[in-house]
Amino acid sequence: MADPLATVLTERLGCRYPIIQTAMGWVAEPQLVAATCNAGAFGFLGAAVMQPAEARTKLAALRGLTDRPFGVNFHMFQPGAAEIVDLVIANKQQVRAVSFGRGPDKKMIGRFRDAGILCIPTVGAVKHAQKMVELGCDMVTVQGGEGGGHTGSVPTTVLLPQVLDNVQVPVIAAGGFADGRGLAAALAYGAVGIAMGTRFLMTAESPVPAASKARYTKAGTDQIIVSTKVDGMPQRMIRTPLLDRIEASGTIGMWLRALEAGLAMKKQTGASWAQLYATAKGMTSHGGLSLPQAMMAASAPMLIMRAVVDGDPETGLLATGVVGGRISDLPTCAELVDGIVAQARARCAALAG
Repeated sequence: MADPLATVLTERLGCRYPIIQTAMGWVAEPQLVAATCNAGAFGFLGAAVMQPAEARTKLAALRGLTDRPFGVNFHMFQPGAAEIVDLVIANKQQVRAVSFGRGPDKKMIGRFRDAGILCIPTVGAVKHAQKMVELGCDMVTVQGGEGGGHTGSVPTTVLLPQVLDNVQVPVIAAGGFADGRGLAAALAYGAVGIAMGTRFLMTAESPVPAASKARYTKAGTDQIIVSTKVDGMPQRMIRTPLLDRIEASGTIGMWLRALEAGLAMKKQTGASWAQLYATAKGMTSHGGLSLPQAMMAASAPMLIMRAVVDGDPETGLLATGVVGGRISDLPTCAELVDGIVAQARARCAALAG
């Protein structure tokens, strides 16, 4: 009998199991990606928050931690994007795929494909999935409204079959997945695998500091909300003192926070105000954001960085999928993947009678 967990995803990405660790900024670092890949899943390095020099260092570190293939996530509007693209292609022997949201044009996608690197964008709407396929992407990851960070309103159980019915490339399911039951369900829908962010964030190898991990494990689903005030777009996060203040604030307060975060980003990255403005401006041309929204979106990650890098959940933001409300443990990546695989096989066997 054929192995139900051997799919187009495992064949084309070179991993043992159809499980993807998504590219969370400052979380999808070399140690987490390597642990994910060594456990048999497929991990993406979160280079969308990196400068080219840092990305080069992190890629070298990752290649020293695993001989398994892995992916890289980036945004075309980030500072140094062209250099990061060249860096990815230079590492094509081990970089099997790239992921992105608002991403490259057809010419850039062609460059990746010529290098043998698969393009797997993350989308949250049928029309965006269709557009990515038209541009030449090899697969699409479909994130339903249950996903963490920026999210839509259509649940995975509705969006996933819609996309499956409207594109002719392999589809990966994301948003609300954390165990083998979810993997079996996604395969039953017709997806070729699942992608998980929050579940991998809450592992032993995740670089998130202990204080913030403790806040994640204690959060129930009633403490997870969707806010539109962080940068003007819906984002799902755990309630923290900072998020509560943001929710209670008006327009002036939002702009003051954007300025504060912009100053922090300028200090962290060394970027000039002109570069930060160019980044925000670039975001307006990849998704219909207004300039004020894009300026806040460009600087808001610094508020997330306070929690996931500095370990200060009281004055930072904790992005999470709603599934985080039912996760209370921190297994190793190997334990997590082995458990998901065993449960998925059991569910598939039960369904097969």
